[in-house]
Amino acid sequence: MKNIAILIFPALFLFAFGLAPDANEILKKVEENMSSKNRVFESEMVIHGRRGKRTITARTYSVGDKQSFTEYLSPAREAGTKMLKLENQLWIYSPATDRTIQISGHLLRQSVMGSDLSYEDMMDDRKLTEVYSAKTIGEEVLDGRKTYVLELTAKVDDAAYNRRKMWVDAERYVPLREDLFAKGGQLLKRTILSNVQQIEGRWFPLTIVFKDMLKDGGGTEFRMTKVQFNQDIPAYLFTKAALKQ
Repeated sequence: MKNIAILIFPALFLFAFGLAPDANEILKKVEENMSSKNRVFESEMVIHGRRGKRTITARTYSVGDKQSFTEYLSPAREAGTKMLKLENQLWIYSPATDRTIQISGHLLRQSVMGSDLSYEDMMDDRKLTEVYSAKTIGEEVLDGRKTYVLELTAKVDDAAYNRRKMWVDAERYVPLREDLFAKGGQLLKRTILSNVQQIEGRWFPLTIVFKDMLKDGGGTEFRMTKVQFNQDIPAYLFTKAALKQ
């Protein structure tokens, strides 16, 4: 009991007297790792459904939080499907029908290819400091790593989630877990981030497991197999004409 008190009381003292790390400073350090001028990455999305699993591979080009272009590479059924985001608009091209459709409104909440991600999840790449106010609510050890636990509350009306709870690695400043909540307090989704590696001078998690807490299944594992930051990306990719090329 004495040993537990030795561990707990200093932490309580720090929080009581405002000496805990400032939540907004923590978020800024997270953004330095997670955000970039642009990036190119290849990925595998493993969807663990009730009837088994399937893997979808893709290549994505993104510039800031306003533009992204994704081409799905496999399996054959999905190959050639392309997705273009410009600002707050999203288009999808299907080679099977040779049609381009715009996803908007309530359709943004639909699942992407049966995964635990919604189109809304993929659309909102804004910096967390722009969307949420934050406070540090504690410290925890998660998978052997000391983390700062942050509570984020939306300060804009169009946030996909009203509240988020985030566990941030205290040394590398990357999120290791997030719980995402509705306005009424219901837990909607959980993400677990792992395989943190140093890439081009920044710490970055290469594996993210998404779990929609309102549906069955084992979640969706998103693995980045190749990541490059600050690349020269052709501007033509971010046009609707590029969808059919």
